[in-house]
Amino acid sequence: ARVLLCVRAVCLRGVFAVRATSSMKRGKNAEEAAADGDNDTGSATAKKTKKAKEPEAPILYDDPPDKMTSKDGRNANMKITSWNVDGLRAWVKKNGLDWVREEAPDILCLQETKCAEKSLPADITSMPEYPHKYWAGSDEKEGYSGVAMLCKTEPIKVTYGIGKEEHDKEGRVITAEFPNFYLVTAYVPNSGRGLVRLDYRKTWDADFQAYLSELDIQKPLVLCGDLNVAHQEIDLKNPKGNKKNAGFTAEEREGFSKLLEAGFTDSFRELYPEQTNAYTFWTYMMNARGKNVGWRLDYFVLSSSLLPGLCDSKIRNKVMGSDHCPITLHIAV
Repeated sequence: ARVLLCVRAVCLRGVFAVRATSSMKRGKNAEEAAADGDNDTGSATAKKTKKAKEPEAPILYDDPPDKMTSKDGRNANMKITSWNVDGLRAWVKKNGLDWVREEAPDILCLQETKCAEKSLPADITSMPEYPHKYWAGSDEKEGYSGVAMLCKTEPIKVTYGIGKEEHDKEGRVITAEFPNFYLVTAYVPNSGRGLVRLDYRKTWDADFQAYLSELDIQKPLVLCGDLNVAHQEIDLKNPKGNKKNAGFTAEEREGFSKLLEAGFTDSFRELYPEQTNAYTFWTYMMNARGKNVGWRLDYFVLSSSLLPGLCDSKIRNKVMGSDHCPITLHIAV
């Protein structure tokens, strides 16, 4: 009996030892598997880790130093800034005028002011730097659309609209005549969510081109503003996903192409034909500006005869205060 008890004790100890050893091995194997990514949970995690890419650092556009001499050797003598301010009163509160004073353009053009002339803030109406100020707003909807032009030197003549009531009632265009050129600032209609205004936009594009061509016969012009189109795929971050969205439809892009074919030039692409990641608008959603997921919607378009005097076309993409950034033109006229 004693012998049998001893044998059983030895056997049980052996079993416990084997079980303990087996358990230890399983524990060790589990730890190793988790570390190596070989167990079920570890494997899935590892696969996810392998598939998950590190978030890419945004590729930003670095606005180079301003060029102040034209191709024909002349020094720039005119500086024009254009900015869609997405609500002038809010923009003033965001200290937009402080940057304007630093930039100190000869002429400042603003779009999407969303402000009737009677409601303009005194901070801008009283600016001594720009004694000659011109405003246009929507006749029917207060707080909608609107453009402005502030000049250091008085123009020869200023007109509003393009001579067609269906367009002019929205307050989208101001034209100033200077001795050597016309300056047109425009806030081109957006085709809207679901492209509800695309047909209207096509009519606008044709009528606006006709208006500009008539001016160009008299003297060359500079067109600036939010033209609400990214012309080529290089002009927005996600071209494939936006071909049926306002601002990048085939119809809108064709309208801009026809304008250029009529004797006008996109000044930025003239100087920087291959420059990528250069945008002027970013939606407020999804940290689009931080990621530089943007569109180039703001332009300086020149009559071809002004090209010899083109010095630089700037995108001030680091300037805040709106969902658009300002752009600046240096030109010898």
